[in-house]
Amino acid sequence: MPFRAWLKSANHAIEGILHGARTQKHLRWHFLSAAAVLVFSYIVGVSQAELIIVALAVVLVLSAEMMNSAIEAVVDIVSPEYSEKARIAKDLAAGAVLITAFGAAVAGYFVLYPYLRAIFTEGLHIAKHSKEEISLIAFILVLIAVIITKTYFGKGLPLRGGMPSGHAALAFSIWVSITFFTGNVYISLLCFVLAFWIAQSRIAVRVHTLAEVVLGALMGSLLTFLLFRLFF
Repeated sequence: MPFRAWLKSANHAIEGILHGARTQKHLRWHFLSAAAVLVFSYIVGVSQAELIIVALAVVLVLSAEMMNSAIEAVVDIVSPEYSEKARIAKDLAAGAVLITAFGAAVAGYFVLYPYLRAIFTEGLHIAKHSKEEISLIAFILVLIAVIITKTYFGKGLPLRGGMPSGHAALAFSIWVSITFFTGNVYISLLCFVLAFWIAQSRIAVRVHTLAEVVLGALMGSLLTFLLFRLFF
């Protein structure tokens, strides 16, 4: 598949995520909960296997909620008037979400409860992580922050336009990560120039305004910086 066609397909897919987050209150809460669970897991220092379990549970809940929204939309198109079969279809889809959420809650309980209990008995001890792990969680959290913010403003496509600039946010997040990785001022300066060039290009092609790019750059760099200061 040509890159331009792949980018267009990816844009449509992410637009579906944004549309769901804009229109479905439960999906917005799931995204916020996902970010909170990931941050908490990193704070208490869950093992790699436990983190995989938590991440899979989060992905399953988000996917089930989006499938439920898609089924509801299709049912409304096929059966705009009240129909008992349409109601059953919606109830089944909602039931699938409930089962998935319940399973995720059970998995989260068994994984996270020992750490939560330790906080009350021994106090909170923030776990330290490798630079690679922090860079990955920073990239994911910046992406979630961009989705939530774009949902709030409700303008532009996920990969084109809207507040804030996702390109600028991710570019400056990578710049901060590389700065902590290398500790080399020259490499950091070079990466900053590249991130600045990416951000400036979004203005040059009139995809974003200056304010959208600045907010994206601040969001990506500050969030990544705070995560490195907290976990490294």
